[in-house]
This record gives sequence, C-alpha cells and structure tokens, in this order.
Amino acid sequence: MIYDLLIIGAGPAGITAGIYAKRANLNVRVIENNAPGGQMVNTGEIENYPGFKKISGPDLSLEMFNHAINLGVEFIFADVVKVNDGKIKEVITNTETLKTKAIIIATGAKPRKLGLEKEEMLSARGISWCAICDGPFYKGKDVVVVGGGNSAVEESTYLATITKSVEIVQNLDKLTADKKAIDQLLAKDNVKVHYNSTLKEFIVNDKNELVAVKIVDNNKKEKIIETDGVFEYIGLEPATSMFSNLNITNEYGYINGNLNMETNKKGIYVAGDVRSKNIRQISTAISDGAIAAQNVLKYLEGLE
Repeated sequence: MIYDLLIIGAGPAGITAGIYAKRANLNVRVIENNAPGGQMVNTGEIENYPGFKKISGPDLSLEMFNHAINLGVEFIFADVVKVNDGKIKEVITNTETLKTKAIIIATGAKPRKLGLEKEEMLSARGISWCAICDGPFYKGKDVVVVGGGNSAVEESTYLATITKSVEIVQNLDKLTADKKAIDQLLAKDNVKVHYNSTLKEFIVNDKNELVAVKIVDNNKKEKIIETDGVFEYIGLEPATSMFSNLNITNEYGYINGNLNMETNKKGIYVAGDVRSKNIRQISTAISDGAIAAQNVLKYLEGLE
C-alpha cells in the first residue's frame, strides 16, 4: 500500500494535520511512539488554550485524540528509525516499512537533560521530567525543580500543592515565566528560589538512592539541598535524529520550513515544536498542522 500522507508525531500539530487530512479524504496515518498529546501530556494545567478556561494537559490531549479517532483518523504506534526521500517516500519503523507520497514531520521536542553523572541512573528513580506524571510519588516530601521558565514555574506551582517543600534552582537572577504564573508560584509558602545558581551534582546513599543535590551560585559558593526528588525543566531538544540523512535540520537540530511548512525536500513538511521558529505553544503547533495539511493537499493534486 502507498499512503497519500504519513504524519510522524501525535502532538497537537500531528493530530491537527491528521484531522485536516482525513476531512480531505486522504489515505492518512499518524505514527506515534508514545502517548498522543506530545508535551501536553506532561503539563499540569493549561490556561491559554481558547475554549477552555483551565484544563489539564492529559485531558486536552485526550480531547484532541478522541476528536481525531471519531473522524476516522488511524494511528500507528511504532518508533520511526529512518525516512528515505523520493517520489514515493519510505518511513521505516521498528516493525515495518511504510510507503507514502507525502510526509509531515511533527515529532516535537523532548526534555533537555543536565548531562550530569548519575542522571541516567536516577531517571525515574529520583529524577523526573514530568510533574503531572510523577508528582504524586512525592506527596508530603521535599523536591527540587531546576529551571525558571513557564514549564518550571507552572509545574513547581502544582508540586507545591502536594509536596512538603519545593526548592527551585534558577541560573538567572529572575524567573522568566509569565508574570501571572510567577505570582501564583511565589504566593506559595513552601516554595524557595535559589537565583543565579546551577545544579552541579546528584548525591546518593549507599543504595544509590537520591538524597541530596549540590548547587553552586555565581560566587562559586556551594550548598547541599536534601531532597527526595528532582524535576528538570531546562528546555527542549528537537526529536530529529531519525531524519539526519535528509539534511533538513539547522545547526540546533530543528527542521527548517517556510511559511507553507515546506522543507527543502519536495513532499516533506514540518509542523509544531520541531520546526525552527521563535514561539512554541499549543496554538502555534495547531496552526502549523493545519497549514501543513492544506499544502500537502495542493502538493498531491500537483502529482496527478
């Protein structure tokens, strides 16, 4: 079988593209290697998506996924390992090779890691990148959050409602999230912020369990913070390693695309957080997905 369109990634951009493609009667499939929703799944509360005064990330993800399912959009759950370009393109997954006339890449971005010793060992055993997923494990305990942007601040506010204390390690002299989010966070009595500081070491006991972290400020003064868990929110890195053979990424690994979401490869489009752009929000991802699907339709018409 040769598909009209394969969409790689089921975040808001990919799901939206799937909806538009299905409504245009394209033979389309959406490929995802995790839970649909992308970074939304890891977001506690969303207050800036039109139509919902406040909704949790998992709930909004489910709403979008169910919308697509109800329209008949079909999903393939697999890992994409490589894409081959050509008039008929190949998407190679860990289970099969799929052929298609067009592709939309909407793989998004994944949480950036600190790259410190013991980080991998403690992954999911003391270190997390998802407060909504793992926060309940730390009910009544002490946690550290690394970062000062919107994700760090919003997830810290959530964690402050269930943990004993939240200590934030921010490498700048201020938090950089939206003012409303910062005000909500700093109103919590159990929150402390360490400005101009970086996390330098994870400290474990003889059972390799996380018990503390070492931070260093701009004056090279060190401090040990005892903690039961660490949540890292230091930015994202694009999920594009599987496209390295296509030469469509910039120096930072993001995929270059024009205003029509076209890459430099005919029939390959990009949408969402994986695209090189200045603003990455749910609303902009949805816009990208809609634009990409509409331009795929024009491309396919030109092939006939």
